Amino acid sequence: MSARLVASDVMYRRGGRTVLDSLSIAVEPGEMVAVVGPSGSGKSSLLAVLGGLEAPDGGTVSLDGAALRPGDPAQRRRFGLVLQGYGLLTLLTAAENVEIALQARGVFGQEARLLAGDALTELGLGGLTGKLVEKLSGGQQQRVAIARALVTAPDVVLADEPTAELDHGSQDVVIAALRDAADRGAAVVVATHDPDVAAQCDRSLRFHDGRLAS
Repeated sequence: MSARLVASDVMYRRGGRTVLDSLSIAVEPGEMVAVVGPSGSGKSSLLAVLGGLEAPDGGTVSLDGAALRPGDPAQRRRFGLVLQGYGLLTLLTAAENVEIALQARGVFGQEARLLAGDALTELGLGGLTGKLVEKLSGGQQQRVAIARALVTAPDVVLADEPTAELDHGSQDVVIAALRDAADRGAAVVVATHDPDVAAQCDRSLRFHDGRLAS
């Protein structure tokens, strides 16, 4: 499957401050879009609103023409999210963390273990599947989070600074995995400070104070 993700005239406020201001964007199936801009410009908030984690205060977000409903489990299953902080369960292994995403979609047992192992191997972690997350480095944890987001072949991938803790070799592996997701038809949005990462996307959206810079 694939999906078209559209934000129309979105407003989002937090703590009395307008974080996203009359924002309109569209991301097509198979497209990999970079969101760039300084810290505090609204990149992370945009991903949270696009992913249905936060409801906009105005405007709409739609997936294939249907309004996004924050908390809707059917819509949530169409997304793969890589957020800052990763959200991993540190007392589980790398593979168990990835399997959780599969189990939420009804995939269990040997099939889940094989798919999780393949996803981790693609991210260069094939030798660490049985290692507790708390024993992994920050960069390794980041790649586990990316494997978890991609293992279900989601229609939309939203990745917040997915290469922030990685060396160049690991960064290339991650970008290749995100590109593979786009090539399979996913709409991929990557928030990044890294111009090298942005250069490998199909296009870039530059943010400043919650607006698209001209």
